[in-house]
Amino acid sequence: MKQLLFNENWKFWNDKNSFALVWNIPETAQEVTLPHDAMIHQEPHADSLNGGNTGFYDGGNYVYVKNLVVTSDMLNQIIALRFDGAYMNTYVYVNGQLAGSHHYGYTGFVVKVNDFVHEGNNEIRVQVRNGAMSNSRWYSGSGLYRDVYLLTSNLLHIEPKGTMVKTLEIDQNDAMIEISVPISNASPQAKTTYVCFEIKDNEGKCICSDKRPYFLYSNESREISSRYLIKNANTWSAENPSLYTIKTSIVFNGEQVDIDERTFGIRTLSVDSKRGLRINGQTTKLRGACIHHDQGLLGAATYEASERRRIKILKEAGFNAIRMSHHPSSPVLLKVCDELGMYIMDETFDMWTRFKSDHDYSQFFKDDWKTDVRAMVESDFNHPSVILYSIGNEIPEIATQQGSHLAKEINDFIKLSDDTRPTLAAINGVFVSGDSMDDIMNDVLKHHPEALDEDGNVNDFMSALEDNMDEIVTHDIVSKNLEVATAMTDIAGYNYMTARYEKDSKEYPNRVMVGSETYPPEIARNWKLVKELPSVIGDFTWTGWDYIGEAGIGIPAYREGEGGLGATYPCQLAYCGDIDITGFRRPMSYYREIVFGKRKAPYIAVQNPYHYGETLLKTSWIMSDVVSSWTWSGAEHKPVIVEVYAPGDEVELYLNDRLIERKNVGEEIGYLTRFETVYEPGELKAINYQNGEVISSTTLNTANKNDSHLVVQAENQNEDLLYLSIENRDNQNRVITDLEKHLKIAVEGADLLAFGSANPKPTGIYQSCETTTFNGRALAILRKNQNVVKVCVNSGQESCQLLLD
Repeated sequence: MKQLLFNENWKFWNDKNSFALVWNIPETAQEVTLPHDAMIHQEPHADSLNGGNTGFYDGGNYVYVKNLVVTSDMLNQIIALRFDGAYMNTYVYVNGQLAGSHHYGYTGFVVKVNDFVHEGNNEIRVQVRNGAMSNSRWYSGSGLYRDVYLLTSNLLHIEPKGTMVKTLEIDQNDAMIEISVPISNASPQAKTTYVCFEIKDNEGKCICSDKRPYFLYSNESREISSRYLIKNANTWSAENPSLYTIKTSIVFNGEQVDIDERTFGIRTLSVDSKRGLRINGQTTKLRGACIHHDQGLLGAATYEASERRRIKILKEAGFNAIRMSHHPSSPVLLKVCDELGMYIMDETFDMWTRFKSDHDYSQFFKDDWKTDVRAMVESDFNHPSVILYSIGNEIPEIATQQGSHLAKEINDFIKLSDDTRPTLAAINGVFVSGDSMDDIMNDVLKHHPEALDEDGNVNDFMSALEDNMDEIVTHDIVSKNLEVATAMTDIAGYNYMTARYEKDSKEYPNRVMVGSETYPPEIARNWKLVKELPSVIGDFTWTGWDYIGEAGIGIPAYREGEGGLGATYPCQLAYCGDIDITGFRRPMSYYREIVFGKRKAPYIAVQNPYHYGETLLKTSWIMSDVVSSWTWSGAEHKPVIVEVYAPGDEVELYLNDRLIERKNVGEEIGYLTRFETVYEPGELKAINYQNGEVISSTTLNTANKNDSHLVVQAENQNEDLLYLSIENRDNQNRVITDLEKHLKIAVEGADLLAFGSANPKPTGIYQSCETTTFNGRALAILRKNQNVVKVCVNSGQESCQLLLD
């Protein structure tokens, strides 16, 4: 089908009166261009019904209206609208008549509108009803946050899911592929038509073509399949993301009546407990990052340019895989991962039949899950980047009789459409134990009477729980539950159960495992086991990229409510990402890169000296309260702890050319060592060694706070979106991390989409023209609407101007 972006010229408002006899458009309606996240424009507040789940942002009931002009010729065609994602409970009306609805917020859907349109102007009205709170455990966004397309085609046409390509085998350099295309004849007459295929390589050269006749009765739909041998095929992998294009056309009476064009990759997958995960026959370990769908300062609004930037940064940080948590990926994310080379674990749901939030998808699951699973599989099918399907995340009922039966249903339903990709469920041992948790806790915590004391402090209980998690997840009751929970899928996904890897590789020698969700500080321990055990195919940290919602779980705190699981407003970000929401790599990212063996130089991070000696209230997602900076005004002559991450076997730390100490480092102690010294401005230098030979070195220098000036730099200017980094720097180009400035921005020639920082406790909203730097940095995101863009950033005392063309 012909597809045309349908993103511009929408009217939008927050509907306060659902009952209206006359569907007018209020004067307060705004002009918006999709993708559009209605929630991110709202002011977060402490009394939000969603609480910290969504970062204290509320949802609402939103209306989008647009005019569709239908010509007389179009009345003889198929006309449909494709929504790539709308959160949630979406109702599509055409000229006041309900044409279609969709409940799940993360799968695409198509609404045919032929029965409701007439020649001339037609009103398309979309209601997105997200006012029932809470319905998500993370920041969901609201409204039409992904692209919308207008689809049109001849009555003899290719169905919207389009041509699908499957790699059957690769024999040396040759590949056998199977092509299937769904064609429909919606006309009242039977027709004989030709279906034509043309395959081109990534240089645009035609390598295969074919033309075959087919007969279809009136109102008949058929799936047409054929197989072809591709000589000297370029196989796709994360290291070599080589893509092909297939163009399918329908020719009737010598006229081309419909065209469908798709990209695909040629690659094979297999997995077993002896050889692990093999891609194109090569064993591959997954260096994985869990990510949520929000785009940081943009909220949930999903742009190809934003996803391309995110995946590029994640890949540069050493990751080769992402887990889309906890729902199907957007089409633009799939496209970007194909092109850049990033493996994807795609996920169906965060819940099945049991509610995790008061008004979540569980209320629709029984009736809708097949529709939504099918939508995910059809969307993913041609994308070689998708290598794993997760049928659910931390589903508490998965070890029950009904749950295990349902797991098999979902697994088998996926396999009917796609038998090429392995399946798993991301299982939390604590969650699946349900009513047995009391027995487990009594067994494990009987040596910690303070945790069992009903008058005991909750922090004592949580500390005992964390300290004994290995014993909890390896308990016999958990083992029995896992036998049921993992029986229906190809792989066992383990959330926070590293302690089971060695045990289960022996006791369940045919079980393949993956760390589907793991604590960031445990990467050294985790990765050592991933490398050693063939049956453990990878690790996915929570998380690779910071996100809005689940507020505070990664925020270091020294008093109750400032961070952690009990974080209160204004905490809005999770703050547990290796990379912050602006795309800046935090110390954990470099630590992980060293553990992965991708970085030889040491990395220096400094614990916050202003809190030296205080007790850090940290969760399992926090390693320490550190910043890679040696600029700490007011901390002169006070004690400070310096962390050095490094490969090798020894590392030296120097302060202003004085040796502080030489210590052991490397894999045996988790690539991390700590030094205690006294802060004085100047230069901090780390040198790492292997067998006495220098490997590399790294320095941190104190910035000159008295010579501060703003530096505004544009990233890649060839994309639809412009990203502008804004930093406080001194005359030596060093970022002044302990100087924060209030900024205002003025833009000409572009729309300001977002302006903010990585501060987990932001003030104001990201869509205003003002923000404050955090650790010396801020970010602006623009969408060009003219050829020349002028930007002025002002801090009150100074301004910085930028001209982009």
